[in-house]
Amino acid sequence: MYASNVLKILYSPLKTLTEVIQNPKYIGPLLVMILFVAGSVASTYVVFSKQYYEQLSPNGTNLDVWTENSTFWTSNANITLSNDAINGTIYGNNSIAFSAQNTSQVSMNLTDIGTVNCTYPDNFYLLSFRTKLISPATPPENVTIQVFSLNSTSDYFYNDLTQEFSNTTYNNIWNNITIQLASSDWSSSNSNADWGSVTGLQLNFTFPTSSNVTLLVDGLFFHGPFKSLIEEAGTSYLVEYAVGDVFQFIIMWILLTGLIYLLVKAFKGKIVWKPALIAVGFILVTMFIEGVINAVAFSTLPVIHYPFALIGGVQGEGTAALNLITSQISLVTLTNTVVEYLVWAWTATLAAIVVRKATEFSWAKSVAIGLIAYLITLIITYFIA
Repeated sequence: MYASNVLKILYSPLKTLTEVIQNPKYIGPLLVMILFVAGSVASTYVVFSKQYYEQLSPNGTNLDVWTENSTFWTSNANITLSNDAINGTIYGNNSIAFSAQNTSQVSMNLTDIGTVNCTYPDNFYLLSFRTKLISPATPPENVTIQVFSLNSTSDYFYNDLTQEFSNTTYNNIWNNITIQLASSDWSSSNSNADWGSVTGLQLNFTFPTSSNVTLLVDGLFFHGPFKSLIEEAGTSYLVEYAVGDVFQFIIMWILLTGLIYLLVKAFKGKIVWKPALIAVGFILVTMFIEGVINAVAFSTLPVIHYPFALIGGVQGEGTAALNLITSQISLVTLTNTVVEYLVWAWTATLAAIVVRKATEFSWAKSVAIGLIAYLITLIITYFIA
C-alpha cells in the first residue's frame, strides 16, 4: 500500500495526500528516501563512468612537488627556489631556478622521485615541463634529456630535444614542452634501461658561448593515461555520495515540513506535525524522478576526456578541449537544467497541496505558503550543501 501511494503521488496527488494525512506512517517517506538515494547513486555512477581524467604523476596532495622543493634536484649550477611560477591550478607557488656564472652548459638532475611506470599506452607515456630562460638572450644551441631507470645512472634513455626548443621564444617566457616517452625517438644506453621503472631524469642545456645563465623549471609531470573516477576510486565515491544523499533528503524533508508548519502557525492555522511530516516525505519522490531522468540523459553521452592541459588550468590552454567538452554535454546540460526547474515547480505545487490537505486554508493561501516554504528550503539546502 505504501509503495502504491508513493507512485500515486505522481499522478493522483490530491487523493493520495488525503489518504496519507489521514493514515500517516513513516514507512512511506523511508521508501521515498531509498528510491531517491538509488536514483541519485545511479545518476552519479553514470556521470563518473563517462568522465575520464588524464592521470598525473605526481598526483593528489603532491601535485607539482618536484618543482616546489629544490632538494629533489642536483646541478652544476646554483639551485634556488623562485616565486616566479606558472599561474595555474596545479602548479604551486614556486619554480626551481638554476643559475651559473660564465658557463656554456647547465645540467640539472631530478632524483628521488620513486618509480614511475612509463610504458605505452596504459601508463605515464608523456612528460611535460615548463622552462623560462632569464639569461642569456641567446637560446641554447643544444638541449638533451636522459631518463634514468632502475636507480642507475648507467641505465637510461636518451633524446635530443633541440628541435623542441628551436622555434621557441625564450627570454622571460614560460615555454611548455611535452614529449612522448617509450617511443622510437629514444635511444637506450643498454638493454637494462626499462621504461617500466623510471627513477629520475637529467636535462642538459648547451649555449653557443660562455655567459651568465639563469634558467627556471616548473610544472614537471608524467602523464598520459585516462581513467574514470570509477576506475580510479572504485565504489568509495558512490558510498560517499549515498551517505550525502541520505543527509540531503533528511535535511530537505525536515526543513520543508518545519517551514510549512511555522508559516501555517504564523497565519493562525491549525496543523499537526506528524501528518504534515509524512506528507512532505511523500512529495519528495520528485527528487527520485529527477535522478532517474538525469541518469538516462547522461547515459546518452560519449566518453568525455579531460586532458592534462585542461586540468592544469593555465589561462588560454585547453581551449579546444573545453570547447569540445562543452559541445558534447550541451544538450544534456540543457535537459538537466529544464528538468531541475520542472521538478522545483512540481514539488512546490505538491507542497501547496500538502498545506491545503493538512489545514483549512484556501488554495491561494496554501499555494503561497507552499511556494515560500519550498523556495526557502532550496536556498538553505544550497548553502548547506
